[in-house]
Amino acid sequence: MTASPEVIAQALDSKAWPFQEAEKLVKRVEKAGNNKDHVLFETGYGPSGLPHIGTFGEVARTTMVRKAFELISDVPTRLIAFSDDMDGFRKVPSNLPNQEMLQNYLGMPLTKVPDPFGTHESFAHHNNDRLCKFLDSFGFDYEFRSATEAYLSGEMDETLLKMLANYDRIMKVMLPTLGEERQKTYSPFLPVCPRTGRVLQVPLVERNVEAGTIVYKDEETGELVEVPVTGGHCKAQWKADWAMRWVALDVDYEMSGKDLYESVKLSSSIARILGSEPPEGFNYELFLDENGQKISKSKGNGLTMEEWLQYGTPESLALYMFQAPRKAKKLYFDVIPKAVDDYLTFLSKFREQEGKEKFANPIWHIHSDNPPEEDVPVTFSLLLNLVSASNAHDTETLWGYISAYAPDATPADHPLLDQLVSYALVYYENFVKPTKKYRTPTEQEITALEDLIKELEGLPETAEAGDYQTAVFTVGKAHNYENLREWFQTLYEILLGQQQGPRMGSFIALYGRSETINLMRQVIETGGLQQ
Repeated sequence: MTASPEVIAQALDSKAWPFQEAEKLVKRVEKAGNNKDHVLFETGYGPSGLPHIGTFGEVARTTMVRKAFELISDVPTRLIAFSDDMDGFRKVPSNLPNQEMLQNYLGMPLTKVPDPFGTHESFAHHNNDRLCKFLDSFGFDYEFRSATEAYLSGEMDETLLKMLANYDRIMKVMLPTLGEERQKTYSPFLPVCPRTGRVLQVPLVERNVEAGTIVYKDEETGELVEVPVTGGHCKAQWKADWAMRWVALDVDYEMSGKDLYESVKLSSSIARILGSEPPEGFNYELFLDENGQKISKSKGNGLTMEEWLQYGTPESLALYMFQAPRKAKKLYFDVIPKAVDDYLTFLSKFREQEGKEKFANPIWHIHSDNPPEEDVPVTFSLLLNLVSASNAHDTETLWGYISAYAPDATPADHPLLDQLVSYALVYYENFVKPTKKYRTPTEQEITALEDLIKELEGLPETAEAGDYQTAVFTVGKAHNYENLREWFQTLYEILLGQQQGPRMGSFIALYGRSETINLMRQVIETGGLQQ
């Protein structure tokens, strides 16, 4: 059941991009009239490799648009995760076993390539199974569809015959986009060779629209071969295949990366030639590595989804996908702590928000109206600093500090915080510890530390984070730091071995006043901490 007009107005007024996308779909449905009994969302997957962070991003973002649409419209929805598993096996990925065996199957449909891992019917079946388990692990609501099954079942036949009837018009769209040599061999139809079973990229000698067949020359035997374009005897070439899928399945929405912008335009033109309106779409920006270079699967730069989930929650990854999807963003390890803490900040705000502010909050797009109830009293960044100062190596040690800081918090009652504790230990060990470099304090800085110790010791037993923060400010001003940022950076460099750090009052409250004082005394007595 759709939301009330007031709630719909609030959602649209939020200007959140999933609602802007959903509004386009509402207009599409209105234009279609009674011809649409549901709205179909689609995401595509190429099973020549394993699911990756881009797969997650596309399904997560599409699901966000779907949720937004379901709030503002009562038209039922479906989401298809479509696997292009009839595609020809073009090259052997270097990370697969049985390389020599796989070389013998180049050109074969992916569902006809043996599984190099020996666990499934084919390489495509192996990767399709991984895809489904991958999507299931995140709780996505979707229907899996196989290109091979769609072609063989005849589901694509009607549209393939339309393509054959409109062959010249499609070629007129495609040929200007190709190089001179490719123009000589291009065809929107890729026949599956009856002799070898391989998906062929060959020029057509003849077309018979009435019979629904094409003729090509077998390059090895020199014979002319006639095959139907239907029944899985042919596969459509990439951009024509995309358009054919949109038309055959009646897809209403599919997003894609900015690198496919021109492909979307060409496929849309072909869809119109076939008598259908192309789906609504959204072009998202690609991710960058730590050096600002575009991420490439073949180069292996950037960050994989498995790596993210070693150090941050799935929700933090979903948040990262939600934020500024049309902006190129760095996808590397150092973005994880901020994403985790941003998620916690948005989660805490969500409980107090109403109307358009709630719908603008990423939490609604990740959880709808059912976010976790847990209150997390410690940020992820603060946990990292706690690990740094305490040299903790296990969760029990960290929970000892947390329990003193927040007596009501326990691992059982705060499962999200307990997750963050485990993440913090691993992240610190792999990314913070190797870069730590303690600075030796100057005489003036030692004097300032001595005064800070006195200031902290003078506070009452009931002192809290705000009191500690005031004490740090007071000492910084007394020692004539014109820019108090320099004073805080001094503390970070001397006490934590890093140039940036937490709000010092919160850190002292979590680590403990006596422990912080002991840390400063150690610096004063030894002339500086050592890694």
